[in-house]
Amino acid sequence: MSSEHVQLKAAERTQFGTTQAKRLRASGLVPGVLYKEGEASLAFVLPARDLDRALHGEHGKTAVFEITVEGHPTVPALLKDWDLAPVRGNVLHVDFQQVDLKQEIEANVPLVLTGLPVGVRDGGVLGQPVHDVTVRCLPDALPDSIEIDVAALEGGAVLHLSDVVAPAGVEIIGDPEMVVASITAASRAEVEGEGEGEAAEGAEPEIVG
Repeated sequence: MSSEHVQLKAAERTQFGTTQAKRLRASGLVPGVLYKEGEASLAFVLPARDLDRALHGEHGKTAVFEITVEGHPTVPALLKDWDLAPVRGNVLHVDFQQVDLKQEIEANVPLVLTGLPVGVRDGGVLGQPVHDVTVRCLPDALPDSIEIDVAALEGGAVLHLSDVVAPAGVEIIGDPEMVVASITAASRAEVEGEGEGEAAEGAEPEIVG
């Protein structure tokens, strides 16, 4: 297995129920479930500190995790789902899905727009109706995100899913005509009414959607 995999050690969970879950969290543990293809799922608990460090590490939530539940073999898995506390934001429960490193998977990854578009500097507005895309690849090739440089976009420009370049070994799944970014051009009156120095170079673009 790759040295870039994130290691997680857990203990099998044997007691269940809301009261027990609260006790686990109060003692610094997070309950979770490891789902296995064609096999029974495995409930576990692991230290909240270890989980937080893993989810906010270099490879983020798209990393391949090597999960070792005490008494069971280590398996590769991807983060499937997680529940957060509404106020504090700490993880209340986490789900992992075991994967075969030699078999392609489909997953959603964030779509990140970079650069200050020409059209925004001219007074337009950058729209991003899509914030994540579905990709197909081997687990080890799953990217943290896919970036699109929109600096050259002028007013009225539109980018479609077909314009997005995927990393090597990654296939983007979806309607190629789906709009992922656009520049709504400023009206003539808005442009003529701008004061000197507005829309300065280096300003953060306004994003809608």
